[in-house]
Amino acid sequence: MEIISKISKGSKMDQIYIPKNRTGLNIGSYVKIVQIEEEKQVIKPYFYDIKEIEPVKLEIIDKIFKIINYGAIIITGSFLEKGFNFKEIDILIITEDKINVEKKIKDEIKIDVHIVYMTEEEFKRALTIDPIWRLMLKRCISNKRLQPLPKTKPDFRYLDIQIIKSNQLIGNFNYLNGKEKYKLTRNLMAIYLFLKSKNLSKKKIDEEIEKKFKIDIEDLRDNIVSKDFLRRYKNFYSKFENEIIKNAAKQKKAS
Repeated sequence: MEIISKISKGSKMDQIYIPKNRTGLNIGSYVKIVQIEEEKQVIKPYFYDIKEIEPVKLEIIDKIFKIINYGAIIITGSFLEKGFNFKEIDILIITEDKINVEKKIKDEIKIDVHIVYMTEEEFKRALTIDPIWRLMLKRCISNKRLQPLPKTKPDFRYLDIQIIKSNQLIGNFNYLNGKEKYKLTRNLMAIYLFLKSKNLSKKKIDEEIEKKFKIDIEDLRDNIVSKDFLRRYKNFYSKFENEIIKNAAKQKKAS
C-alpha cells in the first residue's frame, strides 16, 4: 500500500498524518519515508458520519473513484453499513456531462451498482425538496468535500407523490419482508420530519418510528410486528397524507 501525504510542522517534531480509514500500514509497523519529486494524483475520500469501515470496502471505493474519474462522486446507501448485507452499491455522480461507466465498474469490481446522474442544479434542488436525498448525504463517502446542506423548501405536490410509496405497506403488509416494511416506514417518517423541520438522521428517524408506532425498530426489521403496528400506521398515514394534500392545494393556488 502507498499513501501520499505532506510533512506538517510540529512544535517539537515535524510530522506526517495518515487517515485512520486505510487498508494497510497497521499501528506498530515500520515504514520508509521517501521524498517524491513529482506530485502524484491522489484521491483522498471525505467521510461523513462514518467512524469505521471495512478495509476491503475502501479498496472497492478507491477503484470506483479511479474508474469514474470525473465530477463529484458520492457513495451512499447500505454498502456503508457494517458488514456485507447489501445487494448493490449506490453511486451519485454530479456532472454536466453524463458518461456511462456502470458496465465498466461492474466488470472490474464484480458487484452490482446503481448510478444516479445529476447536474449541479438538479442536485441542489433535490437537497432542497427531497428528505431522502438529504438523509442519504448525512452518511456517505465522497471524492470531493461536500457543501453544507441548503435550506429546505418543501414542494407539497412533489411530497404528495413521494408519500404514495409508503402506502404500499398498507395494502401489502402480509407479503412484505421486514427490510421492505422498514424502508417504506422510513420514507414516511423522513417526509414527516422534513416537514416538521426536524433533524434528519437515521437515528432520529428510527427513534420517531418507535415513538409513533410503539414498536422496537429491530422487530420491524425482523418482520415480527403485529397488526397493532399496521393499525397505527394506517391512522398516521391517513392524517399525514391529508395534511400534505391540503398544503399542496394551497401551494398550487398561491403559485
